[in-house]
Amino acid sequence: RRISSDQRPKRPLSAYFRFMKDNRSAFREKNPEVNNMELIKKLAGAWKALPDSQKQVYEEARKTDWQRYGEQLAVYKAQLTPAQAAALKEERRKQLAKRRLLRAKRELTVLGKPKRPRSGLNIFVSENFQESEGISPVAKLKKLFDTWQKLSPSQKQPYLQLAEDDKVRYENEMKSWEAKMVELGREDLVRSKKKRLKKKPTGTAKQAERAKASLGENKGKLKLKKSEE
Repeated sequence: RRISSDQRPKRPLSAYFRFMKDNRSAFREKNPEVNNMELIKKLAGAWKALPDSQKQVYEEARKTDWQRYGEQLAVYKAQLTPAQAAALKEERRKQLAKRRLLRAKRELTVLGKPKRPRSGLNIFVSENFQESEGISPVAKLKKLFDTWQKLSPSQKQPYLQLAEDDKVRYENEMKSWEAKMVELGREDLVRSKKKRLKKKPTGTAKQAERAKASLGENKGKLKLKKSEE
């Protein structure tokens, strides 16, 4: 019998979030002009100014719900087989990992992290998507990808050049953004120096590598010749 993690009892709200839930509608009616972020700030301010005696009411309700939650969770776990418990544990691990990833992405958006550079294909698709024929977005993308594959190098070149320009834009913006993150004490968001300096070998570097390899081969042949003599 399959048991989904959706059937798991829900953790009770904290005193603060219970207050937010109970008062959100009333605050919205009083402040219809503010956006959600401003509304949350107003609710947070109201909670901070709330007397301890009134906060205690929410805290007692949380304790009652927490006790009930513990009892319901014990009943829920008791009906699981070892295999079901293991499967649900893995499902929950994946859900938590997904939530952490979404929170991290939202944080980077709030902090204004520069958008990653686009490839030549990305630029080609964005410029031609609206005019492309296709019933669905997926069909349009497939058609544009097929068209891109058939383009000659000279036809692709303008898009590839734009992509190179976008890489320069990204690196310049990232340097400024990372400097700002260091000032804010968020060194954890800064790329490592090794990764930042990692580049593909230039034409000159490639030639040097080939010359080095050729020299190594010549030395090997010379040693082999001497040994034969």
